[in-house]
Amino acid sequence: MENKSRCKWCKLDNKLYVDYHDKEWCRQSFDDKYLFEMLLLESFQAGLSWECVLNKREDFKLAFDNFDIDKILKYDNEKIEELLLNKNIIRNKLKINATINNAKIFKNIQKEYGSFYNYLKTFTNGKIIYEIGKTTSKLSDDISKDLKKRNMKFVGSTIIYSYLQAIGVIYSHDKECFLYKEE
Repeated sequence: MENKSRCKWCKLDNKLYVDYHDKEWCRQSFDDKYLFEMLLLESFQAGLSWECVLNKREDFKLAFDNFDIDKILKYDNEKIEELLLNKNIIRNKLKINATINNAKIFKNIQKEYGSFYNYLKTFTNGKIIYEIGKTTSKLSDDISKDLKKRNMKFVGSTIIYSYLQAIGVIYSHDKECFLYKEE
């Protein structure tokens, strides 16, 4: 691994984490399949570290049918039990049920706006926000409030802020990081 300065949170002894930091985090990626995957993963992070979720990402991908929203929409009690017995993922019944519920709402938002990213743009006007040192903002508050109004679960302002960083709507690399840039 190169001797580059990275964000303080990036654990250099975890190659997955370094790769995520260097190649994915804060990079604009607005494909709805990716947006759904990241929302699913961020919701499982609630109360845990991102590293924990990231380390299990491939297992989540297998367990949740490659993050195929149409398959997840059809999950029944048998599939939920299968997920609860899967030792390779985070086995939280509330989060698993929320994933199915959130998939329905995500799909409804896609129908209403044409894509989930079009929905997000109603809050951002398509602009990228450059800021560091925050865990919530008015933007994450507003999106969280709207998603909760639509009955999504595990979408508090902190989770949504982290989500927006993950997908590149908020650009937050530390000033000391080799990826830091301003507007």
